[in-house]
Amino acid sequence: MKNLVKLFLIVIAIMMATDKLFSQEFGIKAGFNSSNMHVVYDGSIVSEDFYMRTGFHIGATVEFPLTEMFSLETGLLISTKGVISKDRFTVEDIGLIHEDKFNINPLYLDIPITAKASFDTGGGTKIYGVFGPYVGIGLSGKIKQEVSINGATTSEEIDIEWGSDIESNFKRMDFGLIMGAGVELNSIQIGLNYSLGLANISPQTNVKVNNRVLGISVGYKFGEKKKTSQ
Repeated sequence: MKNLVKLFLIVIAIMMATDKLFSQEFGIKAGFNSSNMHVVYDGSIVSEDFYMRTGFHIGATVEFPLTEMFSLETGLLISTKGVISKDRFTVEDIGLIHEDKFNINPLYLDIPITAKASFDTGGGTKIYGVFGPYVGIGLSGKIKQEVSINGATTSEEIDIEWGSDIESNFKRMDFGLIMGAGVELNSIQIGLNYSLGLANISPQTNVKVNNRVLGISVGYKFGEKKKTSQ
């Protein structure tokens, strides 16, 4: 984690330095994630009863203005993903109530590359839409299992194993599409984004797992906005 913090400080310093030289807009943003996983096992969807998992995202962004209306935006974002699953069954004859709960909590470094269209509504306010791909890299994470039998609960927590072999939990690389919209109030951004994972992150040949993340974020842009000549 210390090395990750150092990497972010270096990236932010580089972005701030280049922002003074070129027509770029540097910013930071953070917010809440509500994540899920789409899981298909042997051709059947098994994730319909999964529960959304609450998390966060935080990071640095850079916007490259192309015209008054259009720009390209990228950055580095630390983002939680994952899902919560619960299973419960009873055996009435012997009075048994068995409950299983899995909390899957992976942490990713996401790199979005989105096209952005902004519309000036006056008074320093703009509305915008974004669309484009992202690449995600699995960094760390936990899987916690809780087993409850007639109210007596035991739990176990393991680190996520990243890799492509069958002994691993998930593949490290993720990719997909981001779509979203929001409003800019001078230097402040408030946005809503949805990330549709297209990569199968399961190392098992009979299982397909895709990330799904809904995010709400607040961002801040530094420096004056530079108009692009047309």
